[in-house]
Amino acid sequence: MAQPLMPHATASWLVDNTALTFEQIAEFCGLHILEVQAIADDTAATKLTGRDPLRSGELTQEEINRGQDDPDYKLELQKEPDSVKRSKGPRYTPTSKRADKPDGIAWIVRNHPEVTDGMISKLIGTTRTTISAIRDRTHWNISNIVPKDPVTLGLTSQRELDAIVDKAAKAAGMEARVDTRFEGDRAALIEELRTERETHAREAEAALHAEATAGQQSTMPNAPGFVDPFSR
Repeated sequence: MAQPLMPHATASWLVDNTALTFEQIAEFCGLHILEVQAIADDTAATKLTGRDPLRSGELTQEEINRGQDDPDYKLELQKEPDSVKRSKGPRYTPTSKRADKPDGIAWIVRNHPEVTDGMISKLIGTTRTTISAIRDRTHWNISNIVPKDPVTLGLTSQRELDAIVDKAAKAAGMEARVDTRFEGDRAALIEELRTERETHAREAEAALHAEATAGQQSTMPNAPGFVDPFSR
């Protein structure tokens, strides 16, 4: 069942301005009846400011009158709350990381000058004016800006950064970028695994050979400690 946008505030208004029962208010607002009771007794944990459902169109006076005339009547929401959609624009960045944006922009501008201001704006979430100022070194704080990898700063992900770099390179007619950062480590890891596998194979073969040799010696008549049961 749909509920009003602010259930507790709406319940507070209905308690103060109507003769609806607590059950009706609780049912309409999607609350427990004890929550409505606490609001009515002014013992709720938070002091609430009532929200008028008539003004928002969620209820009509006629609907309230029906509920007041019949305690068993269930109020119906007349208009569902409008869904809130985030408008298109720069990516949201937590306040704690906003001071790192200029450093991240400077890193992209220095290492990937082919990436356009619009791409950087969407990736990090800032204005093109700021990006242009950093690119032209006319930013008011340019002396304190230190280029830092935006992925390390937590401003974006490596996948998103790689995607815009590849897109910008393709648009500029540049050769596709090949990531060789881990090639040496990969080759070393493969060689280490190969050596370890060969060592384990040799150790297993030696263990099997030793076990077979010991078994043969234990069954030889002349082996020390051997007693022939048929010699008597």
